[in-house]
Parts: sequence; structure tokens; C-alpha cells
Amino acid sequence: MAELVPDAVSLAGVVLAGGESRRMRRDKATLPAPGGTTTMVEHVVGVVGQRCEPVFVVAAPGQPLPALQVSVLRDELRGLGPLPATGRGLRAAAAAGARFAFVCAVDMPYLTSELIDELAALAARTNAEVVLPWDGRSHYLAGVYRVDLAERVAALVSAGERSMRALIEASDVQQIVVSDSRPLANINSPDDFRTPVQPGR
Repeated sequence: MAELVPDAVSLAGVVLAGGESRRMRRDKATLPAPGGTTTMVEHVVGVVGQRCEPVFVVAAPGQPLPALQVSVLRDELRGLGPLPATGRGLRAAAAAGARFAFVCAVDMPYLTSELIDELAALAARTNAEVVLPWDGRSHYLAGVYRVDLAERVAALVSAGERSMRALIEASDVQQIVVSDSRPLANINSPDDFRTPVQPGR
């Protein structure tokens, strides 16, 4: 059972919605969520909003989105990767007074609030800069980040970095081993909607 986040810990949410999807050949944010009547971005924002306040969606310039009851931030340029978008979200979370932010991709239809609880509890207990789930690989876009990392992100981006790996390698990282990979599954192609995700994958 996931350990609940202490009330004293403020946890914002950052949903990265502006990534390009070459395999899907369309915007993932406005895909229908599996088994539901909402879009992917509405569904993921709903899950994140169960544990995080406030929630920010970082989208590409001009990217169409459904009406959302959260703040939408726009990347300055399209196609620069998740690192600058994460930094933008962390800056907004810091300005809102949060200490940590749960950062995730928009294409995670099976994400659970229990996973967010587990990651945030370890972040609160250790004050690690980053807490990530691990199921055979590290999931950079399903982790809890200290919002003061925004300055480090800015320095890395200024140096030409665009990948999340650069931030992870420059940070104090804790990882939680998860046996069920389903909450971490990403939808990368139409076939992924029809292929069950097996535990441990």
C-alpha cells in the first residue's frame, strides 16, 4: 500500500503535452483515453489532480487542447524536447509555492494516484532532488522533482542539452522498484491501445 504524502509537503503537477509523436502520426494529447470518453490530456490531468495542486500542462505553441481547468503553459519553441518543458513547469510550480512537482508525459493512460503517492512520500522523506520509478529502466517522465531544479535545467538548456538524461545525471536521484509496469505504460502507436501491458515489462 502506498504511503500517503504528508500534508506539509506541497506537490504540484506538471503534465508534458507538447511532444511530437512520429509513430502515432498525430497529437497524443487529444487522443481518446482508452475505455473513456475524454481525451488523453483530460484523463491524465484528472489523475494527477487527485494528488497535486496546482497542475500545469506544458503544450507546444499553437497546439490545440480541450478546455482544461488547469493552467496551460506554452513552450517558447516547438520540438525542443522534454527538458526545457520540464524546466518551464518546475518554474511555474516554484512560483506557486510548491516544494516538489510530479512530472509526467501526457501519454500515460494507466497512471495511478497511488504511484504518485509512493514517489512523493520518498521525496518528502529523503528530500532527494529526483525520485523515479524503476521497472527495469528508469522512467524520467513519471517522477517527482524538486522545483528548485528549474535553475539547473536552465543551465543545461543554455549549454545545449535537450534530454532528461542530462538532468538525471546531474542530480541526486532516488528510485523505487515497481513490480507492475502498467501505470508507467506510454501509448506510442495505435497498436498500444490494443496490447495489454504485462507486469515487469
